Amino acid sequence: MRFSEILGLNHIKNHLSSSADAGRISHAQLFIGPEGSGTLPMALAYAQYIICGNSNGENTVGDSSCNLKCNSYTHPDMHFAFPVTNSDKIKSHAVSDHYISEWRQFILEQPYGNLFDWYRFIGIEKKQGQIGVDEAQDIVKKLALKSYEGGFKVMLIWMADKMNIAAANKLLKLIEEPPEKTVFILIAEDEEQIIQTIKSRCQLLHFPPLSEEAIANALVEKGIQKQEAMRIAHEANGNFNKALDILNNDSEDLIFEKWFVQWVRSAFKAKGNKAAIHDLISWSEEVAKQGRETQKNFLNYCLSVMRQALLINYGANELAYMKINVNNFHLDKFAPFIHENNILAITEELEKAIYHIERNGNGKIILMDLSIKLTRLLHKAPNNNNVAIKS
Repeated sequence: MRFSEILGLNHIKNHLSSSADAGRISHAQLFIGPEGSGTLPMALAYAQYIICGNSNGENTVGDSSCNLKCNSYTHPDMHFAFPVTNSDKIKSHAVSDHYISEWRQFILEQPYGNLFDWYRFIGIEKKQGQIGVDEAQDIVKKLALKSYEGGFKVMLIWMADKMNIAAANKLLKLIEEPPEKTVFILIAEDEEQIIQTIKSRCQLLHFPPLSEEAIANALVEKGIQKQEAMRIAHEANGNFNKALDILNNDSEDLIFEKWFVQWVRSAFKAKGNKAAIHDLISWSEEVAKQGRETQKNFLNYCLSVMRQALLINYGANELAYMKINVNNFHLDKFAPFIHENNILAITEELEKAIYHIERNGNGKIILMDLSIKLTRLLHKAPNNNNVAIKS
């Protein structure tokens, strides 16, 4: 992948290419950015730039055979690590090399794809992947080998925030003092999940969400009318992966919308209505049947909806990008029930539920407990303003 193929982010492209041209290539770099912002494509382009001699200040094209191998992600000096888990294909001790052919196909087809897209691609969407100690041992072995072409070697670790403590500790010394001409590029969405000892050894580069203009222009190149492209770009909120999902009607949000509407309507009815509690139980059982990644993604979606509702409630409509049009449910009518008296508590409960699901808690119990708490919180009135509850 070349820098010219990446949407927007010209300031980051210029920073990476100019620093490489000047010979200032940090041995460990951490790219941090939200989903769909282009962290992975940028890392791939940067790796190709330094491996193929595009950074020597004289040759701006680089070695053609090297670029061909990098374009297919088969270059021997470009190494990958990413979250995996055991599956029907790999019964135990799964590592990235077991899925390398699927990975190459995935990044060719979906370079802006998210973690759930990857899990679904390899058929483990009902499990939680990680970068474990077996992976760390493989990384150590790979980087002990000499460079195939005598230049740089790059170890690209995607979703490094899914690296467990044992793996992180095993890689600390290597990241701090890698072999000559060895570059680590770590990619993460959640900076807080990267342990401090890893972060302190890396040069951090933060990616902003993509601009609406960059997303819209990319959609226009795919044959979408400008007005429709701008609408999708606004709803995508800087996430090109989401824009493509909206375009292809393949967004998880379509399912999440139905779950959310069913959930909040049942929660409104449940106060003082024992029969409605059965609806919440049925809802909890339905969602709990899904994989843990799906449950976490749904709860993160709920967090986004609550924040959007708060913005609308306080008149910041220009910042509201989300639309929900399921069964005549409208976000602007729901918004008055999200206010200063309950938003912090709702956010805290959703984040706690995500935490416990991630740590293999019983999904049905966690979701039912969350539903009961949501019932109470949605019926809280804002300060000095008694709102009549409507279902």
